[in-house]
Amino acid sequence: MPREITSFSNDTVKLLRSLRDKKARREEGLFLAEGLRILTEARDSGRLPEIIAYSDKGTLHPLAAEIVAATEAAGGDVIVTSPDILSKMSGKDNPQAILGAYRQPDTSLAALDRSAAPLWLVAQSLRDPGNIGTILRTGDAAGAGGLILLDDCVDPYSVEAVRASMGAIFTQSVAAASWDAFLPWLRGGAGQLVGTSLNTDYDYLAPAYEQPCFVLIGNESQGLPADYEAACDLLVKMPMLGRADSLNAAAAAAVMAYAVRASWRNR
Repeated sequence: MPREITSFSNDTVKLLRSLRDKKARREEGLFLAEGLRILTEARDSGRLPEIIAYSDKGTLHPLAAEIVAATEAAGGDVIVTSPDILSKMSGKDNPQAILGAYRQPDTSLAALDRSAAPLWLVAQSLRDPGNIGTILRTGDAAGAGGLILLDDCVDPYSVEAVRASMGAIFTQSVAAASWDAFLPWLRGGAGQLVGTSLNTDYDYLAPAYEQPCFVLIGNESQGLPADYEAACDLLVKMPMLGRADSLNAAAAAAVMAYAVRASWRNR
């Protein structure tokens, strides 16, 4: 049976609230996901929360009831509480009616199977959690294996990034590494590294991309460092026909993912 929480000072309320902080997520090994759509994506991907909380106001949606029952059957902590306390947990004035705390998976390069997909997205020093989440969603749509985050990227398990992923945080593998660790790992097996850059005249639609293809997107404001570009097998450029000199990082990742896919289809 769900346990009812009526106090703002409850330890579980404090725990879930703390997961908005990166340090707490790292210490607890948990992250928050909010809303029925994202929790359903998680369930459909074989993931159930360790803690699930929902409001005692109104009738529970049938899908939510299924996830609550599955979580309870798996030994998870099921909580029913007031909208005000749910708001305290989520940190939002108008929270979703249901939220869950999930175990963070292994994000080491060693945990990735590069043979699992022909396409992988790689991002360097991204600072916007919305971009991280959107790139994850793009990866899911384009059939990528996952997203590799290089250097000082924003946490992909922040509430903002998870929300922007629209559930793709559960369908895409995520790894985090330094450039110095990534490059030897990449060169230890098959894989073409394709960088997006303004420092080339090679059109992004021209290549016959190889498989697996690792598409490297640089920092939102700085792009890729020169030595990173030099290490790429290929640098490509998307033509800018207006006044803007480049695309948003997440938009560039989407364009490149489908360009790579189109090259394989046309071949």
